[in-house]
Amino acid sequence: MSREFPTGLTPPDWLVRNLQPQQAPVNRAAAVRASIAMALPLAVGLAAGRPAYGALASMGAMSGVISDTADAYRLRILHIAIPQLFGAVGVALGALVFGHGWVAVATLTGIALVSGMISSIGAVASASGLVLLLNSVIGAGLPLPGAWWLAPVLMSGGGLLVLLLALLFWPLRSGVPERAAVADSYRAVADLLAACGSEVPGEYDEARRAVTRSLNESYDVILARRTHQHGRSPDLTRLLAQLNAVTPVVEAAPAAHQSGHRLPPPIARKVRRLAVAVESGRTDPTPIDLPTPIDEAGRAVEHALRHAAEVVATPDVDLLGPAPAPPGLGPSAVPVTVAAVPTTALHVRAARAARGAALSAAAWRYGLRLALCIGLAQVLVSTIPVPRSYWVALTITFVLKPDFGSVFSRALLRALGTLAGLVLAAAVLTQVPRGWWDVPTMMLLAPLIPVLTPRGYGYQTAAITPVMLLLSDILNHLGTALLLPRLVDSLAGCAIALVAGYLLWPESWHTRVGDRLADAVADTARYVESAFGANTAPAVRARMRRRLYRDLSDIRTEFQRALTEPPPVGRHATAWWPLVVAVERIVDATTAARVRVKHGAAPPSPTEVSQVARQLGELSAGLREAKTLVAVRSDLTGPADSVLEPVRQEVAAARAIASPH
Repeated sequence: MSREFPTGLTPPDWLVRNLQPQQAPVNRAAAVRASIAMALPLAVGLAAGRPAYGALASMGAMSGVISDTADAYRLRILHIAIPQLFGAVGVALGALVFGHGWVAVATLTGIALVSGMISSIGAVASASGLVLLLNSVIGAGLPLPGAWWLAPVLMSGGGLLVLLLALLFWPLRSGVPERAAVADSYRAVADLLAACGSEVPGEYDEARRAVTRSLNESYDVILARRTHQHGRSPDLTRLLAQLNAVTPVVEAAPAAHQSGHRLPPPIARKVRRLAVAVESGRTDPTPIDLPTPIDEAGRAVEHALRHAAEVVATPDVDLLGPAPAPPGLGPSAVPVTVAAVPTTALHVRAARAARGAALSAAAWRYGLRLALCIGLAQVLVSTIPVPRSYWVALTITFVLKPDFGSVFSRALLRALGTLAGLVLAAAVLTQVPRGWWDVPTMMLLAPLIPVLTPRGYGYQTAAITPVMLLLSDILNHLGTALLLPRLVDSLAGCAIALVAGYLLWPESWHTRVGDRLADAVADTARYVESAFGANTAPAVRARMRRRLYRDLSDIRTEFQRALTEPPPVGRHATAWWPLVVAVERIVDATTAARVRVKHGAAPPSPTEVSQVARQLGELSAGLREAKTLVAVRSDLTGPADSVLEPVRQEVAAARAIASPH
């Protein structure tokens, strides 16, 4: 029998969302790497009679384990090696100001400003900024053994050991992560086709969002590898062609879904067979045998799927997309073209991102927030004697990372995770004698980091806390005397982050969903114009559509983050949700209309197109000016049999959405 909470004791939704663990598979390879990389330095240090040296190397390995999140081998080099370089600089600077009072306060505050600003550049830069500040705090808060250069070498060496272990099987598995990513995209597309026409609420929408996530990940993996590939790689060219080839199938799916009837099962089965061929790296010469399509949507799916099968079956492929549609589709039918995403501009974009971070007001604001909190923490521990109080700044560094999630949520989970981790640390510090017993203990504790990290930040904190305390005890020999100060330090760090890094900044009280949604609506208006414009290249339309879906996926992520905030932020974010869904449906309807035109339907008149685009532009402008959603009457009219009729209906529905606030 289910047990219900009394009405007054029901926990609020934002608290339930924060505490609920996320579902994720266990990465056994990462767990094994963590166990070896963090226990081996301890063993070497003990064997050499320098356990403190081994503890420093294990600390560096821990940052490498935290950064070891990429599947592709070249991405692992970026995600692990580059942060280690920043970490070496950080620990060197921190060690130089250790025990220098206000000089250490000023230095760490300046490093926090730099760390916060570079975090806005991208994922690797964010991880680098995090490790830079973390190691600076450790260097300034712990008495490190040896010369000033020894700690940077040992900690970087520990992180690079994680990278070395991750790359051991590269010669045997080269290209495997990339092929797996593309194959997963094909499987996601198969699920999407199977959901077309489904009457189950949300089944198609969830499948389409899964396709967006999978395509985002696949393009990131493939293009990141191409950026570092010298010369032209046939394997990567083939994988990119296979990834591009599935995009027209994705574009045809909205039209099939709008038709209202399910696609024949052989269509989804064929896409799954193509996924197996892509993942194995072999061709699939089996002739494609599909039912005869009965409408424009069916012809679009069949045509796109035949091209995808041809690309997978052909050893040498180009990146131009499918050939022209078969005869009989009408004079308006044009080839479905998907251009390869260029990679020559990636370095230029990275340079622009770096310059943008230096000039961006948002980057400066975040840098100042982080610098203020770190400065307050260092002033606090400099004026109040707290043993080994570097933990306050460490807590702030982890909590005050908006690109990692809600600051409020992370502060709450940090406090709870630390409390759970201290319980485990107490057992370790009281029951395990220091010395060689630390090695098997670390072999058991270290794998918890990669295993629990995907579950949520609180679980990650619970895994990191006993590991960090064990390594700290090897360096300063305080034993269980560390436990209570660490809890007090963590709570103090959370309090500083919440007050000086969250409550004092009005932008923290408002969700950014509305502004980002306004940008997406404006981009949707341009997409509608380009979808039926004679002067817009098919490749440009495809990139616009992909960018739109990626942006909408980011908005969903921002929405989920806002839901973990306490009222009124979470309540205000909830009001935007219907419009997020409405904009996704507008993009789907526009894509479906374009596909129908390609495969025989009559194109809309320029007047119809401009009318829809104008209404979307008005909606975007209204979202920027209004603090809450307001219902707006739609004046869209047009022929009922036009391909734009579904688009008009979705735009009218979006404009009719009103907020209760």
